[in-house]
Amino acid sequence: METAHNQQKPQRLLSLDILRGADLAFLVLIQPILLKTLEVSQPAEGTVGHFIMGQLLHLPWQGFCFWDIIMPLFMFMSGITIPFAMSRYKRGERVDGRFFRRILKRFIILWLLGMVVQGNLLAFDLRQLHLFSNTLQSIAIGYVVVAFLFVFCRLRTQILAVSLLFAAYIAIFAIWGQFDFTIDSNICEEIDRQVLGRFRDGVIWQDDRWTWDPTYHYTWIMSSLNFVVTVYLGTLAGYILKSTRPAMTKFGWLMGGGILMIAIALMMHPWIPIIKHIWSSSMTLFAGGICFLLMGLFYYAIDVRGWRRGLMWLRFYGMNSLAAYILGEYINFESLTDSLFFGLRQWTGDYYSVVNATMQGVWVLLILRLMYKLNIYIKA
Repeated sequence: METAHNQQKPQRLLSLDILRGADLAFLVLIQPILLKTLEVSQPAEGTVGHFIMGQLLHLPWQGFCFWDIIMPLFMFMSGITIPFAMSRYKRGERVDGRFFRRILKRFIILWLLGMVVQGNLLAFDLRQLHLFSNTLQSIAIGYVVVAFLFVFCRLRTQILAVSLLFAAYIAIFAIWGQFDFTIDSNICEEIDRQVLGRFRDGVIWQDDRWTWDPTYHYTWIMSSLNFVVTVYLGTLAGYILKSTRPAMTKFGWLMGGGILMIAIALMMHPWIPIIKHIWSSSMTLFAGGICFLLMGLFYYAIDVRGWRRGLMWLRFYGMNSLAAYILGEYINFESLTDSLFFGLRQWTGDYYSVVNATMQGVWVLLILRLMYKLNIYIKA
């Protein structure tokens, strides 16, 4: 892991950092506070609170809600940096061992951190170990494949290769999966169970025997085909933003591309449903289209129009996204909060859990702000 102190950085678009920051802020600050508040208050069905609560949780299977865009946007933003970070290789810089070591190191670090956050690596118990179960690991796969395509292939070859992966996902469902997208018997689920076995996330142990958790239906192995597509869609957006085209042309390309992908996804939905759990092809395009639209709107508002008031704090998350993710998703500050605010429990009752959720987010924000002030950025 690299820690940068006072390093000279290339010019970057502010909208990239703020959009990435907004994504991470929702993940580790806003959603936990809102969700905990709504869980305690238990809003009645049909109310605004009940609707918001539904948008802060993943749907059980088919469809798409607000919370379903958080992970795709995180992956999309990892791809958008590739044309900026690796353009020197397109300008003739020699690809040597440092490049391969950098890519391998990034892959290993992201994979291991994914196992720490969601794979129970530090439990030191093989029965609790999950080999492939986290967003960071999906980014690791997508980033490595797309980085190699970007450096070694022309744009047309990149698009062809990624299109083949997209088509392969559909072909596997057509040939071996009988287009069965039911929650318990789809081929993505079967492949994960067969390959990962007891090391799959969603395994329940009883003494020395294990069974599948009937409520867990996220898949990873076959879904990796479309993980690459999601990351590459970010790279395409990066191509657009890095180009010398006029600003409004870039904005138009991003908005038009987003609308087109959403339209295609909706046309696919009747026979390839939008399902985030298995990263279906229609979901990949639907989420990619939303990411394009968000990137276009943030680019227009922040970099073209200069509307930045009230948004600059999001850079604390956006410029230290890996640190934000690990701090927010893995480090528990509950004991620190209890040490300082335990006296509030007598007055807040059940809402003390909201205090804990709020302070968890505040501690993370304060750490990220300090890192930003000290010019410390953690990168894989």
